[in-house]
Amino acid sequence: KFSLDAYRYIANQAEYILHSYAISIGITAAGTVISLLMTTMLAYPLSRKELPHRNFFSFMVFFTLLFNGGLVPTYLMYVNVFHIKNTFLGLLIPNLLMSGFNVLLARTFFAMNIPDEIIQSASIDGAGEFRIFFSIVMPCSLPILATLGLFVGIGYWNDWYNGLIYVTDPNYFNIQNVLNNMLRNIQFLQNNPGIASSMGRAATNLPAATVRMAIAVVGVIPILIIYPCFQQYFVKGIMIGAVKG
Repeated sequence: KFSLDAYRYIANQAEYILHSYAISIGITAAGTVISLLMTTMLAYPLSRKELPHRNFFSFMVFFTLLFNGGLVPTYLMYVNVFHIKNTFLGLLIPNLLMSGFNVLLARTFFAMNIPDEIIQSASIDGAGEFRIFFSIVMPCSLPILATLGLFVGIGYWNDWYNGLIYVTDPNYFNIQNVLNNMLRNIQFLQNNPGIASSMGRAATNLPAATVRMAIAVVGVIPILIIYPCFQQYFVKGIMIGAVKG
């Protein structure tokens, strides 16, 4: 039968959920902007043929796709050296801020879709590298920026792993960690009926399956709102009419 009990269960923790929503939105926005800036500023030089040792630097980026330091060394480095445990940096930096795949994707886009004539014309007019990058290359790269921004943004929004590893203070939990904790609490009560019965009738009649579905809806709403805004850039041409004559 139609029921809103699962949403009422979530609404009982509305203040906690809204706090985690604010953290997720802030981390997603900051992480996406910083990641796009770092990714494009590395990918653009790698796309230029005149860059010395370009193949070596490209291989170093590709190497990160094949090997990593492992969970334990990575955890020790971030916690003992960078001291990101129980900070917002623990949600922002590890595994998400820079992706070798995104760098190679942007490098290929710049190499294939930014004509050398535009770069040379700007250089002849006296524009420096930063002026060329921010005034010409970036405005001409909206499709790849939107695509990478969507990838990175979804990665940050759906991330629960960093919160599980680097955050133990509930005040720093993002929305995925909060929802994950709610699911684990429900599963714990289901697997321990004695504890649930001692907590009252409401705890023994938790709508486990519908709560999972309600949590999925709560987590996916921002993605459903944002995606249509970026969809147009996936099919839009980039350099049509950019080079004339």
